[in-house]
Amino acid sequence: MTTTIAEEVLLLAYREDTGKPQIGSVELDAAVAGAVLAELAVNGRIDLDGTKVVAKDATPLGDDELDAALARIAGDTRERKPEWWVGKLDSRKLRGRLLARLAEHGVLSEERTKILGIFPSTRYPEHDPAPELEIRQRIERVLGGEDPDERTAVLIAVLHASKLDRKAFPDAPGKRIKEIAEGEWAGAAVKKTIASIHAAVLAGTIAATVAASASTG
Repeated sequence: MTTTIAEEVLLLAYREDTGKPQIGSVELDAAVAGAVLAELAVNGRIDLDGTKVVAKDATPLGDDELDAALARIAGDTRERKPEWWVGKLDSRKLRGRLLARLAEHGVLSEERTKILGIFPSTRYPEHDPAPELEIRQRIERVLGGEDPDERTAVLIAVLHASKLDRKAFPDAPGKRIKEIAEGEWAGAAVKKTIASIHAAVLAGTIAATVAASASTG
């Protein structure tokens, strides 16, 4: 199957054996939202310049989640920052829908359990390792020195901003990851997109963490 960048984030985020995420829900949901923006940018539907998101082409991509996000952005009359849209798209429900879709395609298994016999919980252990293996091989080639394409670069930027890179690729050289995440290897236009995604996910994570702390404090 063809996976979106958001689905690639999830495949790297969830442990193959236990089906549980390796980072917190706040960071993960911001990463998924940032990945949706990244997909729209890579496909030429939106433009990111570090300060605002601009809809360029409202033509649907044929993916329900991406098209819903694109319609919201294109229908907004105000100019918004990338991190604002990360916060707006950030949702446990979005993550759940994407995980369910991966399960429907046989990539993940969906196991419903109850914690302490009371609280419902769903785990997503890996069923078909091939899609994640392809993603890992692509990223490892880039981390090893190969020039990335824009899609792989923004994926690495999302992983870095959410600190998922440390979990998914613990032996990866930090200098190389930072270089890619900040777009140092790329031309001006691509660098702008990658840096915007990285900053947006980072800012979205911080904002969501502050909001969560305030609500429980």
